[in-house]
Amino acid sequence: MTQSSAFKQRIAEAIADDRLHRAVLSATVERDDLRRAEWARLTDVQGLRELARRIKDHTLDNLDRYLDQLITSFERLGIHVHFASTAEEARAATIDIAREHDCLHIVKSKSMLTEEIHLNEALEQAGLEVIETDLGEYLLQLDDDRPSHITCPAVHKDVAACAQTFTEKLGTPYTEDPPTLVKIARKALRDAFREADMAITGANFAVAESGTIVLIMNEGNGRFCVHHPRVHVAMMGIEKIVPTLNDLSVMLKLLARSATAQRMNIDTHLITGPKRDDDPDGPEHMHVIIVDAGRSAILAGRYREVLRCIRCGACLNACPVYRTVGGHAYGGTYPGPIGKLIAGLLSNYDHGVELPAASSLCGACLDACPVKIDIPRMLLNMRADAIGRSWENRAKSRLLRRAMWAMRSPLRYEWGQRLIRTLMRMKAGRDGWLRRGFGPGRDWTAAQRDMKAPARRSFRDLWKKGEIR
Repeated sequence: MTQSSAFKQRIAEAIADDRLHRAVLSATVERDDLRRAEWARLTDVQGLRELARRIKDHTLDNLDRYLDQLITSFERLGIHVHFASTAEEARAATIDIAREHDCLHIVKSKSMLTEEIHLNEALEQAGLEVIETDLGEYLLQLDDDRPSHITCPAVHKDVAACAQTFTEKLGTPYTEDPPTLVKIARKALRDAFREADMAITGANFAVAESGTIVLIMNEGNGRFCVHHPRVHVAMMGIEKIVPTLNDLSVMLKLLARSATAQRMNIDTHLITGPKRDDDPDGPEHMHVIIVDAGRSAILAGRYREVLRCIRCGACLNACPVYRTVGGHAYGGTYPGPIGKLIAGLLSNYDHGVELPAASSLCGACLDACPVKIDIPRMLLNMRADAIGRSWENRAKSRLLRRAMWAMRSPLRYEWGQRLIRTLMRMKAGRDGWLRRGFGPGRDWTAAQRDMKAPARRSFRDLWKKGEIR
């Protein structure tokens, strides 16, 4: 099965899943409405977005300098720094750290980067126990499923699906009462926290001037992760840097409001190194793995503003395509409008060639983005880049060239119109509606659409004979 046909199959399955559609639509519309309301409470939200954009662009323009400063700050705090140029190196570094400190039981807080590099599978193959502690991620791990949203990984599951998972995997009585379900998860995870000798987290931001790793969450599981285990490993992409704590404050004002429509997340954890002598708790050893994995190539190209992304998920909530099909239809780690860009860029178009076309280009994603990433413009650029990378795109390119050749001659254009009109009337039903297209029109009618067959006589014919004036 080709990438394009697999993508179309996932789309068709998602559209046919009413339960999925209701769960995703309800959650995304509500979050988008709440985000708008929370943004409206800011004195100058557009000015704040512009400031955030400038901070991110300045950091990317001077990334080498800020990386050096961040590493110096880390080492001053006693943090061990590792650099991974590829996903394979990041996985290997994590396993080496676990073996160095004789760790067997690992707890993880939510991290899209670890999902991107498929870290859990590598750790399990190395004989390590890995437990996700974010409630949504824990549900997905029990189900052998994967995230479908950047900030709400289990958005595709309703309460009934969550209840069924707990009953089947944990043997608990069936209940659809959310507080009871949370208590079940809390009880199951408590032993994992107690037994863990290593914690793995992502990093929402890393502050270059102070060496601060910032973890943002609403469940408090991240705090449990980093306080009890002997070893803490934080994994961050090179784009997560902000220069100063003042810059961080700008990002925090926008991230929570954009992601969950909160003025501030419940738990914003600033970590500046391992446990000190007078600290009551915390890790004895702290490691930070700085991951490139294709990001430098993006930085050097015309799509560099993708690296502004702060992983808030606001563009997903605003996107009519995501609301219709959910996240799994995209086929990669990052779904939604931003995922259409990241999937192709991080894989050099080996994955996701078809994704840029799955957009209405309505601009809702740009309006929702707190750092003003121009996703619609880049999707158009990526569509142009994708021509020639697949048989389907090459066929479309040839078709467009033929259409251009026909339109350059009034005679060819007129005869082409007549041919198409005749073919459409031949394919139409007795009621005059075309329900099964031909050629490129197959995709149009296959998507539950139909069209009225053209009239026997065209407007041009009527005009020439003076029947219309």
